[in-house]
Amino acid sequence: MKRLRVLNVARATAVLLSAWLVSGCGGALYAIQGSSAASRLEEAKALGAEQAAPYEYYYAREHMTKASEEAAQADYGDALDLAEVAEENADKAIKLTREAKRGAGR
Repeated sequence: MKRLRVLNVARATAVLLSAWLVSGCGGALYAIQGSSAASRLEEAKALGAEQAAPYEYYYAREHMTKASEEAAQADYGDALDLAEVAEENADKAIKLTREAKRGAGR
């Protein structure tokens, strides 16, 4: 009887610990992805992507804004997805801007 009770307490503890870890990981993963996306967006802006690659730049910026809103509401899954899209488009904007600058130098 005592062994069964200890086993049940151990299972309950494992479930609670798992739930706690899973709920905490979303915020941590978003913090990493969001920071990376924000850095790429800043780099794109510094390079002049607003003029050279406006579609990609503003698409990335709006996705980053929405990601921040979702994270503020603790909807980390959507926030993470939006931050990934933001980073991808910021990378595209950076690439297009660099290509445009290389082409202008010829």
